[in-house]
Amino acid sequence: MTPERVAECVAICAGRAETEASGGVTLENAARYGAAGVKFLSVGALTHSVRAADLHMKIERRP
Repeated sequence: MTPERVAECVAICAGRAETEASGGVTLENAARYGAAGVKFLSVGALTHSVRAADLHMKIERRP
């Protein structure tokens, strides 16, 4: 749905249910969906597009 359509659906709910926008929500358009009045946003890019961190741990063994 577009953010405009989401706003229509939020109005239909009239506070009787908590609302969430997900699917097609990106970091670039999240503000538009949030402005539509939903209570929650789900942005898949936070998990499926994240870059891996190069971490390592060195353990020193003492006698």
